[in-house]
Amino acid sequence: MKTRPVYLDHAAATPLDGAVFSAMRPYFSKQFANPSSIHAPGKEAAKALSEARKRVAGVLACNPDEIIFTSGGTESNNLALVGIAEAHNFKGHIITSAIEHASVLEVMEYFKTRGVSVTVVGVDEYGRVNPRDVKAAIRDDTFLVSIMYANNEIGTIQSIAKIGSAVQKQEILMHTDAVQAPGLLPLNVNKLHVGLMSFSSHKFYGPKGAGILYAKRGTQVMPQLRGGGQERGRRSSTENIPGIVGAATAFARAESHREKEASRLSKLRNWIIKEAIFRIPDALLTGHPRERLPNSASFCFPGVSGEHLVMRLSERGFDCSSGSACSEGALEPSHVLLACGLDKNAAKGSLRITLGASTTQAQLARFALVLQEEIKKLR
Repeated sequence: MKTRPVYLDHAAATPLDGAVFSAMRPYFSKQFANPSSIHAPGKEAAKALSEARKRVAGVLACNPDEIIFTSGGTESNNLALVGIAEAHNFKGHIITSAIEHASVLEVMEYFKTRGVSVTVVGVDEYGRVNPRDVKAAIRDDTFLVSIMYANNEIGTIQSIAKIGSAVQKQEILMHTDAVQAPGLLPLNVNKLHVGLMSFSSHKFYGPKGAGILYAKRGTQVMPQLRGGGQERGRRSSTENIPGIVGAATAFARAESHREKEASRLSKLRNWIIKEAIFRIPDALLTGHPRERLPNSASFCFPGVSGEHLVMRLSERGFDCSSGSACSEGALEPSHVLLACGLDKNAAKGSLRITLGASTTQAQLARFALVLQEEIKKLR
């Protein structure tokens, strides 16, 4: 009997939770009305939208009117960054880090063409941003700092509360790409000292095509979609009610068992890290050894092509990644690993293993043996 494939790429996408799908189902065919309509079905849809906003706000400890529903993390990041820069007439200075997601770094390149000054702070060998470097980079015309909460490739967690507090004291807006954080890290926006925070539903067992942006009350975010005035004028387009209900349900569920699940995943993560380093000569753990996402283990294996390794592992029934899902197929090594000081050859041997709700110790025990065998063959 063929063994079912083992999915170890939860940082790229998670399966839709059954309870989330059940919550979404009525809004596809029975309660399908446009929430802007004033008839009874429209009011039902508007009620679902309002309740979803309250559920998300409850997790973040913010006001419901500070929640903007989007199509995903990329749009949330773009709306936050471009929306704020446009409000400042594309004049002034922004600070970010060298290991941000492409949806942040490519926006920074766009800003340079518009006359915005951008400072990209470096990271240490573990992918950590030093809060002092951010503070030192602040200028009189700095209006925004964008540092991700936890890196999607190497799992390193940043000191967002410390950075956010320093930035807030300077009366500068702080944004964080928190796409990898729900269900794994605390999300209280007041304790994190952030004014903008981005999320993507398919990273926490919600549907694809649904995202969340927290924007602190009083923050002027210029809309990037104009037309119907939805989302309090900040994001026009008829609301994706099934997706929004699913995102809010998944968000609340992820938070409800965050501590227990993060503890379980941390133990599995630590086990596979030790096993990989023990079994494979010259295996290099990337990212911080302790301050990393509970579900994330990432390595570089010298003398091995990460992409070839991923394909071989998939043929053996284990689905992993050689880095960010958004950059799979790229010929160049990861910008994150290069920023951490790895040379190009070492960076090309990267492997990312991200665990999830279905991951078990028995699966990882089988995976460790197969990983050892395949690396030996490739070498």
